[in-house]
Amino acid sequence: MIWTDLQTALGRQGYVASDDLAVALHLALALGRPLLLEGAAGVGKTEVARTLAAARDTRLIRLQCYEGLDAAQAIYEWNYQRQLLTIRAAAEDGETGKAVEARIFSRDFLLERPLLAAITQDTAPVLLIDEIDRADEEFEAYLLEILSDYQVSIPELGTITATTRPVVILTSNGTRDLSDALRRRCLYTFVDYPDRETELAILKARCPGIEARLGAQIIGFVQKLREEDLEKVPGIAETLDFAAALMGLGIADLTADPAMLQSALTTLLKTQTDQARITPEVAARIAGRAA
Repeated sequence: MIWTDLQTALGRQGYVASDDLAVALHLALALGRPLLLEGAAGVGKTEVARTLAAARDTRLIRLQCYEGLDAAQAIYEWNYQRQLLTIRAAAEDGETGKAVEARIFSRDFLLERPLLAAITQDTAPVLLIDEIDRADEEFEAYLLEILSDYQVSIPELGTITATTRPVVILTSNGTRDLSDALRRRCLYTFVDYPDRETELAILKARCPGIEARLGAQIIGFVQKLREEDLEKVPGIAETLDFAAALMGLGIADLTADPAMLQSALTTLLKTQTDQARITPEVAARIAGRAA
């Protein structure tokens, strides 16, 4: 599959990928390397993994990162409650010792978390490691070990080697610097807010029934709105919500009803400060320049 074929496959799933992103995904698949996607929140990084899984007709396994995430929560845990019940049942039957220990530390009692689950699938899944910048450097060390050999060491069971290699996509919003070791392990691309033409194509793909004039106004409005001094710049998902809201309200022209336009801005402006900053007068000015 060449990169344009991949771009077309993603497009069939409603994701309009830029040439740079499509090439990066193609190389990640061809070379078997993880792909690190960096960019502001809301530009569609997570959606890349979801769409790629759908295009390849495979499972998406997601690990949502957060501060304090550790190996037990990301790789595996033992089912302690089931182990205790088994020990009690064995004791009542007079069974003790090595046989019980071997039974409770078998694969039947192992809870696979996302990283272990991703390497034990019969068909290679897409593994999404979302917002890796929220996890700490200690977790990065665990992650690098898995990404280097695609295997997990479990003291009670030994080493579990990957059945298939997952397609690994990592996302980062840039809230902290990632380690050089992690960056070296991955291919990299920066995902920016789409230009007007690309965002209009996304809108048409996701809202095929929208009128051409309204669609052009919506994209023009959002693109201009992003130039304002906002705390939370609206992303692509907010653009689609804005379009759905306008269509639901029966608005066919952004300049026709300033009050209704202001009401619809609840889909784009997600902080009190931003809603206060974009007054009806400012919204009307942006709408007038959006056509």
